[in-house]
Amino acid sequence: MGSSRLQKRIALRRKLHILRALNTASKSHDTLLYTYLLKLKLEAIKREYSNLLAIKKEYLNLIVNFHSPKILQEVKVEKTKEGSFVVRVKCEKGEDTLVSVLEALEEIGLLVLQATVSCKDNSFSMEATTVAAAAQSHGQTLNVNDVTQAITKAIEKPPKNDMKFSLKT
Repeated sequence: MGSSRLQKRIALRRKLHILRALNTASKSHDTLLYTYLLKLKLEAIKREYSNLLAIKKEYLNLIVNFHSPKILQEVKVEKTKEGSFVVRVKCEKGEDTLVSVLEALEEIGLLVLQATVSCKDNSFSMEATTVAAAAQSHGQTLNVNDVTQAITKAIEKPPKNDMKFSLKT
């Protein structure tokens, strides 16, 4: 009778040891599962955050474009001879556009031979015949894209407010 109690006791201790081992394995499994779920939640939050940043950027672009709409413009440049171009510009920006366009042409080394300019109702149009300066013709040659980009940048840049008038009485 004593040995049967001893055997039961040994069997119960083995079962208890197995249960303890299962309990620690279960805890580590639960911990791994919890960290995996946290990682999934973190990835979802990161995706949502990046979506919100994209929406914010788009919203800010809409606000900027609403307050300062794009200037409707048309720039056509045709190459007539080597180093000679015909430039046609039309845009809805009237103030200081002529000066900006002429400065841009001068910066890239083009001289204006003849020009027809019209400014009315806050719009600007110009047709000009240009030729490359002598120093430019010996070096690199200009192409239509270079001239078009220079004129487009000149139209899009904000007007200069260099001249300030003051009335003294």
